[in-house]
Amino acid sequence: MEFTNEITVNVPRNRFIELFDDPENLKLWQKGLLSFDAVSGTPGEPGTTSRLLYKQGRGTMEMVETVTRRKLPDAFDGTYDAKGVHNVCKNEFHDVDGISTRWVAHNTFEFSGFMKIVGLLFGSMFPKQNLKTMNEFKSFAEAQA
Repeated sequence: MEFTNEITVNVPRNRFIELFDDPENLKLWQKGLLSFDAVSGTPGEPGTTSRLLYKQGRGTMEMVETVTRRKLPDAFDGTYDAKGVHNVCKNEFHDVDGISTRWVAHNTFEFSGFMKIVGLLFGSMFPKQNLKTMNEFKSFAEAQA
């Protein structure tokens, strides 16, 4: 499954990147994030892996992030792996007249095992959840401006 979401955040791109790139801010805009821990490498740099733990319903969900490209302030890409799900996310950050940032997120999801069924039945939820998370960052960033 592939989809692209796009939003405009009313924050200059330099400030957007400063807020987006700080792992200390993740819990402030990623709802349900319990922890973000570097596993290997230098956080944020290509090849680095980190473990993210999210509250999900009555349980938790673990995800491993692998940074694949860091070309800030223009782009930041990574893969995100959880049980039965592999997500490739390519983020672009476009300056809009020095006052706003247009964030474009290209996502490709691959499912295995039981998650193939979940993907077929609830596939429309993935773009909606991605856009919701992007909008949570927008609210956070605009409040910090």
